[in-house]
Amino acid sequence: MKIIVLVKEVPDTYSDRKLDLETGLADRGASDPVLDEISERSLEVALSYADAHEGTEVVALSVGPKSASTTVRKALAVGAGRAVQVVDEELRGADIMLTAEVLAAASRHEGFDLIIAGNTATDGMSGMVPAALAEHLEVALLSGLSEVEITESVVSGRRPVDGGVQHVSSALPAVISITEALPEGRFPSFKGIMAAKKKPLETQSLADLNVSIDHAVSPRSIMLSINEKPPRAAGVKIIDGGDAGEQIANYLVENRLA
Repeated sequence: MKIIVLVKEVPDTYSDRKLDLETGLADRGASDPVLDEISERSLEVALSYADAHEGTEVVALSVGPKSASTTVRKALAVGAGRAVQVVDEELRGADIMLTAEVLAAASRHEGFDLIIAGNTATDGMSGMVPAALAEHLEVALLSGLSEVEITESVVSGRRPVDGGVQHVSSALPAVISITEALPEGRFPSFKGIMAAKKKPLETQSLADLNVSIDHAVSPRSIMLSINEKPPRAAGVKIIDGGDAGEQIANYLVENRLA
């Protein structure tokens, strides 16, 4: 069994996150980079299976700047056997569709039985990459899973829906995305951190994957404008002098909230 886990470096969610007002891209220098928590949970699903099934290969796959290699190595430190990072200046500011296309090319190049991804990254929050990836690879997608079961030929799971739970399954190869209902990722041990330094982290470019980008002919998306988030305005304080209910009602009507 060969499992590819999609991992991503994101700005620390516990610190300020800002956009570059000139490019519209995330200002990576504004906060510390970390491995996305949902990536850690995705790794845990793969590593838990590998712990119980000898011969399973877990490969971490990421698209990002060269500087993200330090973060990607955390995937190796917690137990992934190898890592592949696609690095190319042409990918700066890549949107959902381009990212999915590149991930698909890297997955084909690598070969896989199962691809595990988080349902949504904490920076972009689009939640569309797993679906676009499955479409490019022409394999089934099981999305938003809160429980996962993997066998040698089938992956299955449960996803919460309005009014109940869906049970879904697919023959391998397939792509799945998991939610935060799955267990948290394990912490890297000192032994794992030291071992990660010797594990292979392969860097690939768009040329290596035979992916070409003609921005002049087919841009994936265009940033039209961007403005800094306005400061939060002070709230309205209502002092109850016997007419608080009336004041609240008037406020809601004036602000078209009722």
